[in-house]
Amino acid sequence: MTQHPTPESGAPSLDQARRQIARYGLPADPQAVLVAARLMAAGARLGQAGEVHFGRFGLSTGRYRLLADLEDHGGEKSPSQLAASLGVSRATVTGLADGLEREGLVARRPSTEDGRGNVVILTARGADKLRDLAPEHFARMQALVGGLSVEERATFLDLLARVVAGIDALTAD
Repeated sequence: MTQHPTPESGAPSLDQARRQIARYGLPADPQAVLVAARLMAAGARLGQAGEVHFGRFGLSTGRYRLLADLEDHGGEKSPSQLAASLGVSRATVTGLADGLEREGLVARRPSTEDGRGNVVILTARGADKLRDLAPEHFARMQALVGGLSVEERATFLDLLARVVAGIDALTAD
């Protein structure tokens, strides 16, 4: 039988979910509510851990994602393309790119396709930064899921995709 870690103190329990739902007289499934609550709590903890992790390299999660996205797409993208692929606003991309540009990790130049716009370019220094952090970054990423077998990771990826598909339930009007 697989041993599962017990939730840390303060994590929602199934009994808590049942009590909260009963308090309001709702027909919600306590287990579904518990899974969602724990997923949200894990997401918050993972976000905080990601900031600590990337902070070791003088980056934030957002700044890393922008650099990695540029690297994955030939080293050049428009701010609107970056915003779409990162799932953030153009204003957020501008702020991230401003900081990265100050450090020489990206540069901007006029777009050859749209003379009115600019593109963000990954500089050699930015590419070097990604290459330098890669060994530690990927070792830590692997360690993050090291307690899962290959089969469990495949199942997790499938389940995660289905959960992500339901995220709009939290934000829909």
